[in-house]
Amino acid sequence: MSHIHDLGVIGGGVHGATVALFAARGGMDVALFERGPLCREASGVNAGTLTMQMTRVALIPYALEAHAMWASAGDWLGHDVGVVVCDGLSLAFTPAEAELLTFRAGKRREAGAPIEIVSGARAKEIEPGLSGQALIAGHCKVDGFANAYLTGLAFRAALIEAGVSLHENCPVAGVEREDGAFAIRTSQGVKRVRRIVLAGGVWIEPMLAWLGISLPIKTLINQLSVSERIAPVMRTVVGIANGLLSLKQYPHGTVVIGGGWQAVGDRERGGVELLPERLIGNMRLACHAIPALRQARMARAWAGLEAETRDALPAVGPLPGIADAYVCGSVHSGYTSGPYIARLLAEHILDREPAMPLFPIDRLLAPEGAGTTA
Repeated sequence: MSHIHDLGVIGGGVHGATVALFAARGGMDVALFERGPLCREASGVNAGTLTMQMTRVALIPYALEAHAMWASAGDWLGHDVGVVVCDGLSLAFTPAEAELLTFRAGKRREAGAPIEIVSGARAKEIEPGLSGQALIAGHCKVDGFANAYLTGLAFRAALIEAGVSLHENCPVAGVEREDGAFAIRTSQGVKRVRRIVLAGGVWIEPMLAWLGISLPIKTLINQLSVSERIAPVMRTVVGIANGLLSLKQYPHGTVVIGGGWQAVGDRERGGVELLPERLIGNMRLACHAIPALRQARMARAWAGLEAETRDALPAVGPLPGIADAYVCGSVHSGYTSGPYIARLLAEHILDREPAMPLFPIDRLLAPEGAGTTA
């Protein structure tokens, strides 16, 4: 009989890689399956933002713990992921935006996020590159960003060091129960595991269908663009309150603009289409916030995928009715919270008590409106 791993993780993004890493460090024999290179799907094309100001209120305690993990990634991963910890500003340019920003900042502050509302003048003192047209801003010292490309390299090295059996460029076609284990059908043959984690991000819906579970997932298609390398024009992460647009300048000089007006497409067919008029709108808004960006040229643009459940809270925990099977993903602003939430699931799988509750999907399998979690 072929070798049976203790745990099989399908999906090699930040969530899947973190579960696999901590499970392996906890003594499990782990195999990780990813259809492409590690952390190069949704986790590899996002803006890398690590912020409390775009995080759901219920996830603030998780995001704070995750931010601390990102800030110390060199310690627990053992490799650099290019994290920059800096102040963050969320700007409001109109009275309506100011009202919305004040309300949201208050709720996040109640949940533990160190966000304060400051005047437009104070915001410009914090970020001299601002235009000065903001009425108010949310200011948070717990902010920053990571380099998505370096993150994948770091996880790959850490997983190999932990003894994880990596199966990159290995698409999975399906999963079946077989003699008390799970048979994973891959392009490299059938692999057998005792426990399984489905960590496919925006692809969790078809993955859960392998095991007969129907969980609708909404896919957000964010448009991102990056400038050529330019002289320093900003030193904080800047967000726009009305459209969740964010921008930051990396140490080598490029400025990434992400979020805002979205692209269109289909996650299954891969037909993602960027919309030039919306990209232009995002760039105009970025230049409205940071005027020096008007002198920069855009180098390229792409789409970043983000998954969302019906109640916009994560799908993380055991699969109901299926022993030894788990799901991990569909976390709004998942790059920020991902490492900590995935680590909690690894603790659960290792039969340890997680420090914070998971987000089992039982609530999402009930009929619409029948006791869903707000």
